[in-house]
Amino acid sequence: MTFNNGVKSTFTAEGMECAATLFGADDKGRQAPAILMIHGWGGTQLVLFKDFIRRFNDAGYAVMTFDYPGWGASPGIPRNRINPWERVRVADAALAHLKSMDRIDEDRIVIWGTSFGGGHAIDLAAEHPEVAGVVAHVPMLNGLAAVAAVPFMRMLRFSLDIALDLINPFKRRYIPIVSDEGGYSTMDRDGAGRLRDWVDEELNGKYDNRVTAASLLTMGPYQPGRNLSRITIPGLIVGALHDTVAPFDEVKVRRKAGENFTIITIEGNHFDPYLQPWFEENVSNQLAFLKRVLG
Repeated sequence: MTFNNGVKSTFTAEGMECAATLFGADDKGRQAPAILMIHGWGGTQLVLFKDFIRRFNDAGYAVMTFDYPGWGASPGIPRNRINPWERVRVADAALAHLKSMDRIDEDRIVIWGTSFGGGHAIDLAAEHPEVAGVVAHVPMLNGLAAVAAVPFMRMLRFSLDIALDLINPFKRRYIPIVSDEGGYSTMDRDGAGRLRDWVDEELNGKYDNRVTAASLLTMGPYQPGRNLSRITIPGLIVGALHDTVAPFDEVKVRRKAGENFTIITIEGNHFDPYLQPWFEENVSNQLAFLKRVLG
């Protein structure tokens, strides 16, 4: 299908107006099954999502994306600040917004989250047993493991920027989100630099590649994997076995997840499943899960 701009809307969360876009719901009075897509650490509505949206729409599913306050098309100051617990509350408000739409079948909704947002999807699914299912795509389930994967010298440089950010909250200190390997950013591993190439090609280079330094302090304490055992709805977890951005411990995940979860692993790193040649098998597995829980 040809990618379209979708239908724009807004919802309120954390006292702020948040931008949302609905893709794929028709205007013929039929209520469509839907997917709420929750993006990750530095993502905005379409970053690395366009191919997934196309394929989900082609299969008959509406898709809603949204921007957290202070990110992308959503207003808010400071820009590009991350607090995962606030983000889960924003995602909760986004879910309520999607359910309220006339063209959406509120009984057939799947929560879909990727990377850092994969953790948010797990948190949200634990609180919403009424939804049809949850997909956690290369999810960040253990913040301490993600922090431990950061090289020591990089951590020292992060610490300096965090301190400078905290000292003067009126002049925020920013760190690049992604860079080529060896560059200074929150993600330079696992071929993260490919994200910039994708943005140049798919979004005409429109991406604010920065995050407040103090956001890094929230990573370690965030442990969404603890909620896996609370989820009673069907779930799919897609883990990358060579992921060093959001390390995936398959043994621990299988031990914590219930029998309602399907766990699929990919021989790749954190960014591989978004891109070819890994994307095709990845999205096919997800479509099979969606057909099972949404029809």
